[in-house]
Amino acid sequence: MAANNSVVGVESPTYKINYRLVVVQVFVSVFLFINFLLIRTFFVRDFYTTMRYILFATTLLSDSLFLIITDILLIFSYIKITMQVWLCVIIYIVTSLYTYVTPVTLTAMTLERYVAICKPLRHGELCSTRRALHCVLIIHSLSAIPCFVLLSTFFASASHNFYSQVRECAVEMFIFHKWQGHLRSAMSQVYFFIMFIAIVFCYVKIMQVAKAASGEDKKSTWKGLKTVILHAFQLSLCLIQLCCPFIETAVLQINFILYINVRYFNYITFTLAPRCISPLVYGLRDEMFFHALKYYALCGLYNKQSSNVP
Repeated sequence: MAANNSVVGVESPTYKINYRLVVVQVFVSVFLFINFLLIRTFFVRDFYTTMRYILFATTLLSDSLFLIITDILLIFSYIKITMQVWLCVIIYIVTSLYTYVTPVTLTAMTLERYVAICKPLRHGELCSTRRALHCVLIIHSLSAIPCFVLLSTFFASASHNFYSQVRECAVEMFIFHKWQGHLRSAMSQVYFFIMFIAIVFCYVKIMQVAKAASGEDKKSTWKGLKTVILHAFQLSLCLIQLCCPFIETAVLQINFILYINVRYFNYITFTLAPRCISPLVYGLRDEMFFHALKYYALCGLYNKQSSNVP
């Protein structure tokens, strides 16, 4: 291993290729490629003037950064790379922030659909570009609260020598006492409860409007309702992810092999899967965004082929 005063060290240079790690790299590469196309489409067209697309881009950037960092930590864990605790603190701040940014943004996107469908006359006022940017700042501020609280308890409990120690970077190192784990769990549950209430409220209100609508309005309203349902499903997966560390800690006390299997399943199901639903919701279901995405994905060939159709 590298000396204790080094920032990053490797326990052993020899390791076997693991098919699970390869599968994760394939998934992450595909998701990042799709997200890159979507982000490029967002910035080269006029989508950045519409609130729902701004929030959509926020989830794309959040998910992409989160996937990159968690994937690097997964590789580090597999090949036994350790680092000094102070560096892990910086990484934890970023990952903790963007763990919450995505579900909070999804809740904001659901509220935006509620305003668009149930209060269309006020939609232009409440969902302007300027308010969208303010909303993004509020989202990041709310998402930073759990990280700030947990790190405050960590800084109060850790000694000065602890920051120079070399360890494998994991969230468990920031929890010295059981009450810290309970506090982290309580904050996750509070966020889950608030977001759940917001989703249910929007669903009920949009359902009422959908039943009373007719013609094109009815079709548009039901499409918005389906979008809210997809947001609710994605939000559920994201929020379950917040409980995964506690499940994994309990399983670790039972059997280490089972712990490895459960951790791998949780990463695929509750970390990777929610990050691929955002492109499905807006990148494929939104007609305007889909045509723009198709144009840039095919390097402009889509419009040329369309123009040749009699």
